[in-house]
Amino acid sequence: MMEWAVRRKVDERPFADPQSAAEALAKDVAVRLRFGIAEHGHASLVVSGGKSPLPFFAALRKQRVDWPNVWITLADERWVDPTSPDSNEALLREHLLRDGVEAARFVGLKNAANTPEAGLAACGEALAQIPTPFDVVVLGMGADGHTASLFPAMDGLAEALDPAAVAGPVAAIAPVEPTARISLNLAALLNSRQIYLPIQGVTKRAVYHSARGGGISAKVRITEAFLQRQFPVAALFIQERVPVTVQIIDD
Repeated sequence: MMEWAVRRKVDERPFADPQSAAEALAKDVAVRLRFGIAEHGHASLVVSGGKSPLPFFAALRKQRVDWPNVWITLADERWVDPTSPDSNEALLREHLLRDGVEAARFVGLKNAANTPEAGLAACGEALAQIPTPFDVVVLGMGADGHTASLFPAMDGLAEALDPAAVAGPVAAIAPVEPTARISLNLAALLNSRQIYLPIQGVTKRAVYHSARGGGISAKVRITEAFLQRQFPVAALFIQERVPVTVQIIDD
């Protein structure tokens, strides 16, 4: 366990459903982006891909933000063409970067290199355009405890989770296709004024609480690494909707 892993009080917020969580998160993020612009003339946002953040993206598009002064990038990316259905960039362009948000300065992680390893330097140079610390980082968490493309069993995980490492991208291998990925490392993701970690369902919540309790399994150490004391983290607990079956019995 990291020496500072679970000492900071995490802001834990319960939500009854994904939509209410998405709307509350969008309002919070918009406030922080507006504040960043007012204070520094610009703001920055890091988001994750996948299906879970889609309601958040839809809610954020409705917020009033001076998008031309906002930088947006991804926490991780699959090493596929940016137009591929598997691409997080493609997902962002479809679900977030429209209705005015496309005016933001988007920095993608995928480049023309054949592999993530070959593309690391160019990716790092592209990310260097974005002012840091990031104003907001919105992460996700898998049932296996992974966040971004930092997976429990991947080679190089210890280095990727080293808070003293140089902040930037790392090559990653996912346990599912497409396996070749690129991800921001822990040092880069923690370099933020606010981190949000939406957690939906009992399985993911169990991983979170195990990490909060100082669990030592590979499944929880990634989550544990983000529950540090130096940067603010808000965990959004979202209940799963349980289908109700009504059985009608004739007398």
